Amino acid sequence: MSHNIPGDLRYTETHEWVRPVGDAWAVGITDHAVKSLTDITFLDLADAGKAVAVGDSFGEVESVKAVAALNAPVAGTITETNRALPGRLEDLAGDPYGKGWLVKIKPSNPAAAKGLLDAAAYLAIVEKAGH
Repeated sequence: MSHNIPGDLRYTETHEWVRPVGDAWAVGITDHAVKSLTDITFLDLADAGKAVAVGDSFGEVESVKAVAALNAPVAGTITETNRALPGRLEDLAGDPYGKGWLVKIKPSNPAAAKGLLDAAAYLAIVEKAGH
């Protein structure tokens, strides 16, 4: 299986990605996570204004196979939620790194991204898992 893992993003071991956007970070789930879930049927996202700590759930995604929590990769405050996405799940499946972004979080410590995985480290985790 080929892996779509953009080199300019940072990743978590729980398959979230982050991209700096102004003073916030766009957060989504990786192409690997989308393919592992298969047919996504429901998406629930926290509201803007919610404060999150690293690992806190900011929503969940459901598929025909499983329900998966969405985990904050950084502590901060959700500044924006992709409100169109729950009604356009095909954007999550078809463009997880673009139209499929989930939330934007303004980090309380902008240097925290340095602690996240780069593309090579994330690829190693995916390959180790045998996917």
